[in-house]
Amino acid sequence: MNDLNAIVESAQAAFAQAITPADLENAKALFLGKSGRITELMKGMAALTVDEKKSRGATINLAKQAIEAALTDRRQALADAEMQAQLRAEALDVTLPGRQSGQGGLHPVSLTMERIEAIFGSMGFDVAQGPEIESDWFNFTALNTPEDHPARSMHDTFYVEGGSETAPNLLRTHTSPMQIRYAVQHVKKYSSKANGGEGQGLFSGDMPEIRVIAPGRTYRVDSDATHSPMFHQCEGLWVGENVSFKDLKFVFTDFCRTFFESDDLVLRFRPSFFPFTEPSAEIDIQFQSGPLAGRWLEVAGSGQVHPNVIRNMGLDPEKFIGFAFGMGPDRLTMLRYGVNDLRLFFDGDVRFLSQF
Repeated sequence: MNDLNAIVESAQAAFAQAITPADLENAKALFLGKSGRITELMKGMAALTVDEKKSRGATINLAKQAIEAALTDRRQALADAEMQAQLRAEALDVTLPGRQSGQGGLHPVSLTMERIEAIFGSMGFDVAQGPEIESDWFNFTALNTPEDHPARSMHDTFYVEGGSETAPNLLRTHTSPMQIRYAVQHVKKYSSKANGGEGQGLFSGDMPEIRVIAPGRTYRVDSDATHSPMFHQCEGLWVGENVSFKDLKFVFTDFCRTFFESDDLVLRFRPSFFPFTEPSAEIDIQFQSGPLAGRWLEVAGSGQVHPNVIRNMGLDPEKFIGFAFGMGPDRLTMLRYGVNDLRLFFDGDVRFLSQF
């Protein structure tokens, strides 16, 4: 019996010295393994008598149970120690300030679009939205663009499936088609009332003025530091009975000075050509201070709406007249925030976008 007590004490001491679970398993093998001390004692019982086997077997089982209990206790102690170490390593100091997730913001071009809409909205302009896949008629024909115009070339325009050979579909090259769509719906509304529901022929009756801007995405085959295959445009239209080029100059000058928050901004209307306006003008601006001071910068195209376009709106050009303009919000954003590469707007770099 004394030898069994010594073995149990030896096992308990070995288990207590085990630092890791692997050390503990090695210590277990010394006592309970295939060649362990308890196992060897069990093998030695074969030479004993039946009575001796009963007596000796009972005492060996008691010793084995004591060793197994010590092994279980040590395993639990090591597991508890490992858990405590993990808890200490992952401790959370509840007195520290909370970690807040960063808030996103609007894209700089979106900020510009909202600013444009707000400024023209204060002047009484509606905002029109429409399809980005357009028909040839709305994109070109209705805007007095002849069939041999370079813009109809596959090298300048993205054509898409659908439509027909004579009337193909395409990704709109400008948002001017929305001017036609908006005007046609506007005219239908009032011409139906005036003509008893017929709405036929060119309308020459009384109706509220058409005053609308059409911001949105457009597409052309072009890509460099200042151009992108997808870009933004904002077209504007004002049609009435007495709308003149003078009104165009006043409206756009007021817009530019409000947009750039500069009363000393100078505008220049330079003669040009567009198939949908006559006469036509490029609009240049000149800052009087800052890094761009003294330089003329082109920001828009404009002009008096061509009589053929007025007709395609369903209006009588002998009575109605107006002006139209088109500008690039991307370019205005570059000028407003001092960005010199258009591609930065489309890279998705959070370091760049977080500045706005």
